[in-house]
Amino acid sequence: MKVLNLRCPSDHRFEGWFASEDDYRSQTERALIECPMCGDTTVQRLPSAPHVLTSTSRAEAHTQPVKPRQAQPRPGSVTESAAAGTPTAEAQPDQFMLQSAWLRAVQHVMEHTDDVGTQFAEEARRMHYGEADERPIRGQATSDEARALHDEGIEVMALPMPSAIKGTVQ
Repeated sequence: MKVLNLRCPSDHRFEGWFASEDDYRSQTERALIECPMCGDTTVQRLPSAPHVLTSTSRAEAHTQPVKPRQAQPRPGSVTESAAAGTPTAEAQPDQFMLQSAWLRAVQHVMEHTDDVGTQFAEEARRMHYGEADERPIRGQATSDEARALHDEGIEVMALPMPSAIKGTVQ
């Protein structure tokens, strides 16, 4: 089993599990790998270091916290301004945490709302004016429909949902 770190052109980072290197290549060539955030099938493999657990490393893992060492540019290799624009190792976990939190929010919305599709504005009005029972709904509305709902005192919120999410989020 190969676990690879992947990235789409929008810099969404995610993990992919493959039976082998050939399996990864085959799926990439056939555009079967989708970014879970945006649905883009153009993905790039990121470098990752394998972790081999030995009896020595097991013992050390329980006694010493591991802190990543931040790389420092060599004099003359890059300017300080270029180095300042490079994401640090600490920034990447924040990005993963944000992506994960967003996906959990989308999953929660999908699990706890009724999808009314393109009838969203009409159904929201019916509930607002007491013509239908109130319940949590989701769907699609145009910008004009959303503005009209707001003008009528009906608060709505846009939550972008990636097309890649067709069922449950894993």
